[in-house]
Amino acid sequence: MELWSWISDLPYSHEWSSTDSELTFPLATSTDQSLQLKARRKFSSNSDLLAITFYVSYDEKPLWVSDTCQVNSDKPFLPLVLQLIQEIITRSPTAHDHSINITPSCPRSQLQKLKPDSVSWTLDSHSPESFSAFFNLVFLARLFWLCACDAPSEVGSLYFNSMLAPNLEAFSSAHAPVLRAFFVSGGIDVELAIMRTFGYMLTKCLLLREVGVGLQLLTPSYKNLGFSYATETHGLWVLKGYTPLMAMVRSRANGINGCTPVFETKESVLKYALAHQQVEVVIQFEYSVEVKENFILVKARVDNIRVHMAKLGFGKNEENNIYMHERHFPSRVRVWVGPESGASYVTSLTLGRPTDNIEKETETQKVLKGSFGETKIPKMKAMTRTTTRTKARTWRWDQDSDGHVAIFDATLCDNMTGVEISTWQPYAGDDGGGGVRDQESQSFQKRYAGANRSFTKSGNWVFSEGLEEVKWRLNKEMEGSVLKWRIGGQIWVSYFPNEVKSSYFETRCVEWCDEVDLPLILGAY
Repeated sequence: MELWSWISDLPYSHEWSSTDSELTFPLATSTDQSLQLKARRKFSSNSDLLAITFYVSYDEKPLWVSDTCQVNSDKPFLPLVLQLIQEIITRSPTAHDHSINITPSCPRSQLQKLKPDSVSWTLDSHSPESFSAFFNLVFLARLFWLCACDAPSEVGSLYFNSMLAPNLEAFSSAHAPVLRAFFVSGGIDVELAIMRTFGYMLTKCLLLREVGVGLQLLTPSYKNLGFSYATETHGLWVLKGYTPLMAMVRSRANGINGCTPVFETKESVLKYALAHQQVEVVIQFEYSVEVKENFILVKARVDNIRVHMAKLGFGKNEENNIYMHERHFPSRVRVWVGPESGASYVTSLTLGRPTDNIEKETETQKVLKGSFGETKIPKMKAMTRTTTRTKARTWRWDQDSDGHVAIFDATLCDNMTGVEISTWQPYAGDDGGGGVRDQESQSFQKRYAGANRSFTKSGNWVFSEGLEEVKWRLNKEMEGSVLKWRIGGQIWVSYFPNEVKSSYFETRCVEWCDEVDLPLILGAY
């Protein structure tokens, strides 16, 4: 959609006639339906164009009206963009789990009104072509809430089939470069509100596609849907990623050969609840640079990894529905960092963590008993007791390398059997699984309660122990330059029934990768 170009050209458009006070941009049309964006102009007393107001209409009936945009201002359509974003934020689905009452109660915790400077800076620092992709995303999101909540059902059907489904590829990192700049300037609260709206939209569209409501041919491949970006700030490399569960690749499930599993009718509520989740990940590497006599030493270590399983819902009527509290949990996290591909200026990589050699402690105790003296038959009894202790960890951490790229790999394992949860597959049996399945699934039931749980009570996972750092040696002649460094992450999430009775399980995966700056400039640290 070239919507932003059409809006930007409105004050100078030759399509206005002396009698025509409206111009129309067709949004979606069908045989007997039309969804349109209309621009209506307003003149001052001396016949100069003063302002433009926008309307979304369906079959000539207005559904939404914008604030007035003053054409003679420096950024005439900034109020339109601000209004769209603010209304998206206001309607964003909550990600709080109402069952544990973690919603902030402080009145100052409410998100304040969006500051114009964040949008104005984003508009100034990008070309109209780049900003157009950002505006399309914002307009699609605002139109989603309009069609889903405030319009007749036939409007929603027209929107999903003719607008959202053909433009799903816009909800990927490659097609929204301005979104990154806006998030940096707008702040984390604005970022979460918008990304959870995007996740909710994608979930609804992919659910409709899966159940076959007219979207099979219109919806493109959704393997790369979701958004991620990386930044360099204050000695940290930070990668953030957002992907709704329905857009993640299913690697293991209780279907045949990983195919889509078949749910019983009574489990349809469980399927619906599991679909409304979004994986939100923050990966932080702390890095430093030391200039030596003959080389440059770059150090990096994992500072923080946070995997949040956000619920994409509004919390209505969920307190008494046990299925709505079921969720996936992280079962493997693989992150990597290193120089750009083909970099010849890196001479070596040094890892800081050896492969684990499991420690065992063996304790032997011998007891000798006997009786002597006047007994006719001497009695003697010997007893030996041996105890073996093994250190067991729920999460196993490994370091590895691929060329000069350092890899950190965390895998969730069952303490009793040692099975890796992300690769676990139950044995076939009459009940859909054998004793092995019972062992692993029972080990992770009630997984958000108790002192020995592997996750937070809200179902998330945080790592902040500070693994051993890795080191790169670079050629001295690179001093003074700004290099590109790769950072990426691969996240697996699994599901076993937690509070409900079900035979369903699955594991899904998503991968992100981006580039960050590595400044080798004296005084930059």
